[in-house]
Amino acid sequence: MTGRRKSDGFVVPKKRANNEREHGPRASQGSLYTGTKAETPDTDKSEPTAAGAAARTAERVEGRKPTKGNAVELNRSRTQRRADLQSKLDRVRAVARRDKEEKFTALWHHVYDVDRLREAYFAIRRSAASGVDGVTWSAYGQDLEANLADLSKRLRRGAYRARPVRRVHIPKGSGGTRPIGVPVLEDKIVQRATSEVLNAVYEQDFLGFSYGFRPGRKPHDALDALWVALHARKVSYVLDADIRGFFDAIDHGCLMRFVEHRIGDVRVHRHIKKWLNAGVFEEDYVRRVKEGTPQGGSVSPLLANIYLHYVFDLWIEDWRRRHARGEVIVVRYADDFVLGFQYRSDAERLLRALKERLAQFALELHPDKTRLIEFGRFAVRTREKRGHGKPETFDFLGFTHYCGWTRNGKFNVKRRTIRERVRSKLREVKTELTRRMHGPVIEMARWLRSVLEGHFRYFGVPGNQQAMSRLRYEVVRLWRRCLRRRSQRTRMAWSAIWKLADRWLPLPRAVHPYPSQRLRVGT
Repeated sequence: MTGRRKSDGFVVPKKRANNEREHGPRASQGSLYTGTKAETPDTDKSEPTAAGAAARTAERVEGRKPTKGNAVELNRSRTQRRADLQSKLDRVRAVARRDKEEKFTALWHHVYDVDRLREAYFAIRRSAASGVDGVTWSAYGQDLEANLADLSKRLRRGAYRARPVRRVHIPKGSGGTRPIGVPVLEDKIVQRATSEVLNAVYEQDFLGFSYGFRPGRKPHDALDALWVALHARKVSYVLDADIRGFFDAIDHGCLMRFVEHRIGDVRVHRHIKKWLNAGVFEEDYVRRVKEGTPQGGSVSPLLANIYLHYVFDLWIEDWRRRHARGEVIVVRYADDFVLGFQYRSDAERLLRALKERLAQFALELHPDKTRLIEFGRFAVRTREKRGHGKPETFDFLGFTHYCGWTRNGKFNVKRRTIRERVRSKLREVKTELTRRMHGPVIEMARWLRSVLEGHFRYFGVPGNQQAMSRLRYEVVRLWRRCLRRRSQRTRMAWSAIWKLADRWLPLPRAVHPYPSQRLRVGT
């Protein structure tokens, strides 16, 4: 026991003897053969006989030793957890990461798994708009398990049918409208489940400068990557580009050929074609579309990323490695991307080649949103020598980027909220306050607080406090104007409205850290 050898386990299983509480050989025989409790002989319990002592220990069983090594672990836990669904796709991720030419021919069973469909259902926003069938999230969930089981059976046997997408138009910050498609709830569930399965493959293929609509990546990751690249790399020119009507111009034939490069499961192909050809319900009739994918569906962002991965990402990665004379940086978020160049000749040559490349796939750059400007720390010095003043600015993901200086005199890329975004937000606030004019003041205060908190949560980057403070002041002014117009006898002084504002409305602050700090922690 005290030697330096292999020791027994800390916990050894035991088994009680059959006659542990009984005395004498007759008691042992009675309990063994008759199955009844044996009578205890009339002996003094304090002085057991030798035979009785032997009977108490004769049938004691030795415990088993613990098994060597780890026991076989089940791939599935005893409770329903998200880790189980993720573990099913681990082999898919491993194969996709190891072999970039592998075709996956058996993926559809991951999609119609009831657990995955249930997870996709709960991932949908509760207040999401309903499609053409009018079924809401809560109505579908009243008999959730039966509905999911029926949906899984239809997906398995190929009886699932995609419904037309209801199209609505939402206003854009630039003054126009953006068409958004609203699929039915079952289409949302299946599309979300399909996207999760396909992401296991394509997340191993997508390049690092692609940030749009990818799991684990946010718009601020793209903004931080651009900020760090403009500081650390030799950038003198910036090409700010946008593809005109990208989601409405995607060619279905090219898209399916791109999908077939990695996905060989014909059932996945069939259902993607169903969603593309389902049509758009607008103005009381269904219109069939031969190109484009409607924005609003869960699978549309993934299909857009697949399309741009083959059309743009792989092509520009090869171009800057083979043809560029200087450094070239790329940051892409969906169809909006920013390119940085060291030399102007590289920028002009790439712009010409990019237009030709996009034209091969029925795409074109937006003429009003595509500009080549001088930007960066080298451009500041060059323009000062020529007497041209400060470099121009460009917009990306809601922020206007412009050249500035720190307190120590070092170059700094500063960011502020796009002015048109501020004006659009104030117009929305004014319209909603007019609608809520005669409601309780507390309800108006809570709604304004939620609006400002959401705005500050996105635009709260270092250096943008002035723009956020200006927005808060304008919101307070509109609130005071609304309260004064509730009645001709109401007089709301500035001191009173500022007391309400200081109590209910949040103050602007930098929610996000400096980009260098975020990326340092991330790596």
